[in-house]
Amino acid sequence: MQPRKIVLLGSTGSIGTQAIDVVDAAPHLFEVVALSAGGGNLALLAQQAVHTRAAAVGIADGDPRALQELIDNAASAAGLRNYRPEIYSGPDASSRIAAVEADVVLNGITGSIGLAPTLAALKSGATLALANKESLIVGGTLVKAAAADGQIVPVDSEHSALAQCLRSGTAAEVEKLILTASGGPFRGRSREQLHNVTPDEALAHPTWDMGLMVTTNSASLVNKGLEVIEAHLLFDVPLDRIDVVVHPQSVVHSMVQFVDGSIIAQASPPDMRLPIALGLGWPDRVPKAAKACDWSQATSWTFEPLDPVAFPAVDLAKDAAKQGSTFPAVFNAANEEAVQAFHSGRIRFTDIVDTVEAVLSEHSGSSELTLDSVLEAERWARTRTHDRLATSTV
Repeated sequence: MQPRKIVLLGSTGSIGTQAIDVVDAAPHLFEVVALSAGGGNLALLAQQAVHTRAAAVGIADGDPRALQELIDNAASAAGLRNYRPEIYSGPDASSRIAAVEADVVLNGITGSIGLAPTLAALKSGATLALANKESLIVGGTLVKAAAADGQIVPVDSEHSALAQCLRSGTAAEVEKLILTASGGPFRGRSREQLHNVTPDEALAHPTWDMGLMVTTNSASLVNKGLEVIEAHLLFDVPLDRIDVVVHPQSVVHSMVQFVDGSIIAQASPPDMRLPIALGLGWPDRVPKAAKACDWSQATSWTFEPLDPVAFPAVDLAKDAAKQGSTFPAVFNAANEEAVQAFHSGRIRFTDIVDTVEAVLSEHSGSSELTLDSVLEAERWARTRTHDRLATSTV
């Protein structure tokens, strides 16, 4: 059996680097044929290109000649002669890389800029291993209409867990989906106690090693709100049948409750290589992708209800999803701008979700969901957020 041909979008990020670990551990199963990245770490991208022998490499920003020189140097150091991948550059580089002939495209880009590459991957006919939740959330029905049945495989740990649990029954037997949340670094704090937390505190996640945006979203639970929308779209379960429970140990990644009262949970030590491997190999499991729980050691798992007053992002995300149209795109774009404002010291932590709510209240939606209408709604949301925050003082 030939290895599956893999395209990695966002290869220098957390998901991309761990995906290469998965491929390295199972070269008989997977082969990387193309890579793309934003361009912030050209040296790492060049090393990845030489390491994987990818035939095509893309960068959104940066000088392609500088990348080629770095690749040449890395290839020479590795004793690799005549390695000259095709290089794509510019804002559409990831979309062009996503269209390279492959069996699986792993979209590990962060943010809604992953929408166009998601659509390009679906158009190519490859399986889309989706770690870029924002593209599904802002694209909504646009993405779903472009996807064939079973073409999208979730890579987020929670949605990978749900996909595994859903194998235990039919769609008609599903009562509700239960997403688990670690609670982030501020679990147990009241809204008043969150007013003066610092950016450094927000980035001190107790479980996962993620980038600035995702880590901050985890601290505010915006990430969990986005995941609720993603679960709704992926599994066609109504929003009022999707719950969130706080589970600090991050071992139970999500659960499905069935109509007879049974709850099926997926549990494993927190390690993104497991859902990544499953996304690349779906529907087959990859042997030894990650370590299992050690039952020789005493352990305790706890579960707590979510505090919607201290963390209103989940309910706000549900409201945006219920309104549909471009409201989820506005939710996501306004949040991205507010997070940057928080980290630049212009607003308080609690102002992030408050700002998103205010911008959403001014949005009127779009009569038709298209790529252009989504991009226009995002532009409007970012501009409106900037305008609102221009006069903000901490």
